[in-house]
Amino acid sequence: MKFGPFPVADAVGAILAHSRKAGQRTLKKGRVLTAADADELAAAGIATVIAARLDPDDVPEDEAARRIAERVAGAGLSASAPFTGRVNLFAEEPGLAEVDTARLDAANLVDEAITVATLPPHTPVETGQMVATIKIIPFAAPGAAVAAVLDAVGDGLVRLAPYRPLAAILIQTRLPGMKESILDKTVGVTRARLSSVGGRLAEEWRTAHEADAVAEAVARARDAGADLILVAGASAIVDRRDILPAGIEQAGGTVEHFGMPVDPGNLLLLARLGDVPVLGLPGCARSPKLNGFDWVLQRLAAGIAVDRRAIMAMGSGGLLAEIPTRPQPRAEDGTPAAPRAPRIAALVLAAGRSTRMGAANKMLVPVAGRPMVTHAVDAALASKARPVVVVTGHDPAAVTAALAGRDVAYAHNPHYAEGMATSLKAGIDALPREVDGVLVCLGDMPRVPPLVLDRLIAAWNPVEGRAICVPTTAGRRGNPILWSRRFFAEMLAIQGDTGARGLLAAHADQVVEVEVGDDGILLDVDTPEALAALGDATKDQGRTAAA
Repeated sequence: MKFGPFPVADAVGAILAHSRKAGQRTLKKGRVLTAADADELAAAGIATVIAARLDPDDVPEDEAARRIAERVAGAGLSASAPFTGRVNLFAEEPGLAEVDTARLDAANLVDEAITVATLPPHTPVETGQMVATIKIIPFAAPGAAVAAVLDAVGDGLVRLAPYRPLAAILIQTRLPGMKESILDKTVGVTRARLSSVGGRLAEEWRTAHEADAVAEAVARARDAGADLILVAGASAIVDRRDILPAGIEQAGGTVEHFGMPVDPGNLLLLARLGDVPVLGLPGCARSPKLNGFDWVLQRLAAGIAVDRRAIMAMGSGGLLAEIPTRPQPRAEDGTPAAPRAPRIAALVLAAGRSTRMGAANKMLVPVAGRPMVTHAVDAALASKARPVVVVTGHDPAAVTAALAGRDVAYAHNPHYAEGMATSLKAGIDALPREVDGVLVCLGDMPRVPPLVLDRLIAAWNPVEGRAICVPTTAGRRGNPILWSRRFFAEMLAIQGDTGARGLLAAHADQVVEVEVGDDGILLDVDTPEALAALGDATKDQGRTAAA
């Protein structure tokens, strides 16, 4: 790749390295300069620009990131569309992130242009949480480097180990004078812990703090079909020959390890009765705060083997006690915050009267053999946007009938005759409060494929100044447009039939143009002539959106 200053006249086809203002327009970083761009720059008195021109063997940043992400992502992970050389991997269900750190290090050592970052091994994740990110640092990576990284990565460098529905039995021992409220609290805390990893507390029994009583209870729990047996002692275990381990061995179990390099949680006992794991709980397990028991429970719930070696390897990061010198970011409910996939909804506006179409309701006219509105809705459903909300107005019963069986919500706009702004308001009012943004899609645009919507979602990043994402093709802006939630109040104040496009100029610093290379973003069908011109060109796209 050649990088540096280029005379404007020689910069056509090069990638702009830094945003430049040319007349009334700002050409954004990453734009592939056109002849028209070069003319505007020259007219503005700009003689040179800093840009990059790819060599024949270079792999463009998005393509390189996509290839590597396909190999990095193992079971249980889904990938975002590539944007600015980045692909993020997200968990498809709750579980633990499994990472081959040796292969990860080997991949990152190949070339400084290519980076792969993951969560630490065995990090618990929720559905939609980011697990890894692949980022190409420059605008392209050498082809040989991409090939070497693919060799180093192998297949499934990162995967998700999903939680299994474990049924556990909790045994608590008692000493004279011990308060029942302490035992009751332990039941609630344990039930919540098991629920957090997809398990359940099947039974809870209380017995004397004696080896014989522990042995009888443990054997009974095994016979009851427990997947996991938990033993909480009235007094902490202080030796592998103490009452709890002695009772487990008396029941026919084997003590595999006592103690762990995790604080709190040092006094955990790992044992086994046949194929059933038995854990002697440390005293801190009566508290909901994170401790070593959580780490062991998470792995067992995810089907990951836990033995002496695994426990003694937990020392790195095992200091869990929060101290003033190690503050941790918190979410509003007090739990640790974690990156997650953006929650972007899709609004499909299908409320208009179709006055220019004549007597026909354009939402229902056949396009490639099915009602036009189904193309836009099916494209939204095939994308990563959720939920999909369809705004009806004119002839709502017919529109909903055409969309029967699809997983969409509806928002009816009784004021549809007053213009598009009323439909926009009805749709925004119907969105869940937790969405981060919305894709405003038009029901009369049947050639916008799901990939365009996913590209816009991948581009969205308000922290980096990409709060409004606009698709372009050959330098022309189209639809749909992705808007961050922060603009909803202004969108609700719009009047007339112009939609929200008037806000683009007011917030130009938050707009990013996303080149999608698809002229479907420019084609809306408003008249019989436009419908006739469409012809059979939508058939392939229609099949794709319905897939």
